Amino acid sequence: MESRLQRRIQRYGWDRAVGHYEQHWKRQLEPAQTHLLTLASLQPGERVLDVACGTGLVALRAAVLVGTGGTVMATDISERMVQSTRERAAQQGLCQVACRRMDAEALQLSDGTFDVALCALGLMYVPEPLQALQEMYRTLKSGGRAVAAVWGQRRRCGWAEIFPIVDARVESEVCPLFFQLGTQDMLQQIFEMAGYKDVISEPLSTLLCYDSPADACGAAFAGGPVALAYARFDAATREAVHADYLDSIEPYRVGHGYEIPGEFVVVRGCKR
Repeated sequence: MESRLQRRIQRYGWDRAVGHYEQHWKRQLEPAQTHLLTLASLQPGERVLDVACGTGLVALRAAVLVGTGGTVMATDISERMVQSTRERAAQQGLCQVACRRMDAEALQLSDGTFDVALCALGLMYVPEPLQALQEMYRTLKSGGRAVAAVWGQRRRCGWAEIFPIVDARVESEVCPLFFQLGTQDMLQQIFEMAGYKDVISEPLSTLLCYDSPADACGAAFAGGPVALAYARFDAATREAVHADYLDSIEPYRVGHGYEIPGEFVVVRGCKR
């Protein structure tokens, strides 16, 4: 798909999802975000770039770690995600956080500015992830480090049928290569192609826990990457896709809820 259209779908899709995102995904994504921050090893006073910041779940934690002597620049293609991060930073008194809407593949930032660049579960949505990693590399100081997390292999993500279920009703084209970066050592290779050294890659198994079918469907449809396509569905179509999705995750039912397997891949590289 043409990259400009893909970016537009991402921008307006995440604008749609922002009101549901933390409700359905904060708990589920925490293991990947924590592992990413651990590998980043942020220090007081450092300057941090958070690409595809979403509602600020990583950016605000990073701000606490670098303290008032450091800074965090939070960027996202979705204006509503950026505004959400800005409001949450203000509510928490984190004046060291700045927020700007920005394309990950064309960061409007100076060379050699940051000590650390982060991207937590955003690269899967970028049309050219190599270009995004090169942009992160460009903005790093010599000796800086970048850490990115993506979803892992499709066969290890029990919720993966969401994409064909939606695409059977409307051609969403939301992320045609969603699981590619988490397959084998693909993300590590792209880091190396972007110029990073001392690259390490670590898989992380997880469970996505939902208390009810409504919670599971809310995460999959209203709060996730297919939100824009889902918004076009009438009531009957929504009921049908909910039923199909719940059938696909039935093996993971536990009581009234679900424990759905998933996998993350977290990669770190350095700029020499």
